[in-house]
Amino acid sequence: MPDAPQSWPSCLCHGLISFLGFLLLLVTFPISGWFALKIVPTYERMIVFRLGRIRTPQGPGMVLLLPFIDSFQRVDLRTRAFSVPPCKLASKDGAVLSVGADVQFRIWDPVLSVMTVKDLNTATRMTAQNALTKALLKRPLREIQMEKLKISDQLLLEINDVTRAWGLEVDRVELAVEAVLQPPQDSPAGPHLDSTLQQLALHFLGGSMNSVAGGAPSPGPDTVEMVSEVEPPAPQVGARPSPKKPLAEGLLTALQPFLSEALVNQIGACYQFNVVLPSGTQSAYFLDLTTGQGKVGQGVPDGIPDVVVEMAEADLRALLCRELRPLGAYMSGRLKVKGDLAVAMKLEAVLRALK
Repeated sequence: MPDAPQSWPSCLCHGLISFLGFLLLLVTFPISGWFALKIVPTYERMIVFRLGRIRTPQGPGMVLLLPFIDSFQRVDLRTRAFSVPPCKLASKDGAVLSVGADVQFRIWDPVLSVMTVKDLNTATRMTAQNALTKALLKRPLREIQMEKLKISDQLLLEINDVTRAWGLEVDRVELAVEAVLQPPQDSPAGPHLDSTLQQLALHFLGGSMNSVAGGAPSPGPDTVEMVSEVEPPAPQVGARPSPKKPLAEGLLTALQPFLSEALVNQIGACYQFNVVLPSGTQSAYFLDLTTGQGKVGQGVPDGIPDVVVEMAEADLRALLCRELRPLGAYMSGRLKVKGDLAVAMKLEAVLRALK
């Protein structure tokens, strides 16, 4: 944002005051150097205002400020993240749901970020909240649940249309449907699972997992209970009980029927999961999406994995049950990634594609 041209008297006064500032700095040196010299790290830029007029961003390195006539503001260029808190929204078909989002952003123009908006963080949060509300009001509940990735990409573009003028760019938006508080008006009542992964988790957890709607539904007049008429075989005398199958092995192995060549062509990467069991031991599993229709199994993959993911079994369960957000798990250290972070982000796309 260029400054308006100055008249010659203004330029003369500006030059004279700047000269007096340099002279004062030299006379009082080295005491003035303690206050006039500032260190700017590589990930920051310093915006300096001299007599109220903005100068070129300074840094990284050592920056000299003139006493009494220079003011400054530091701008952090690193990627930051915030969460849009879950809020109640009504979809197009009348459903009421609790929806939030995770947003990653960075500043690409320090001057615009200082000159165009006063509180950049608050303005970005409000923009993300408004874009989220407008996007979901136009869609029915089923579309929201099935096309989270598409909606997230649309939110990314809409938010960037506003924030680019502020010198800020949003790198990633992750939509999170916390709960369905009220079913659509044109569909039968009753909460339901909204993803294939949650159905798998419910199967292997024996019904102990809460649904996205905020808990397992109690049997009612409109609920059908599946009862097995085949009695389990009686245990043999002296026979040892079979070892319990690890939860992580069951969940990951159950993904095999859902792998396809299209998914392999889209991802083209190999993942290794190091899952820490409650006993303290660590088990390795792999998801190979590089050849054929892909495969998943226990142990290490045949080749070198592109990404190694390490997490506890309880965190894996919470992740697949949508009780733990991937971004929050990574930032809190509960999910550790070794390898290419961009390839690791494709794993999240795999989980969304399976819904």
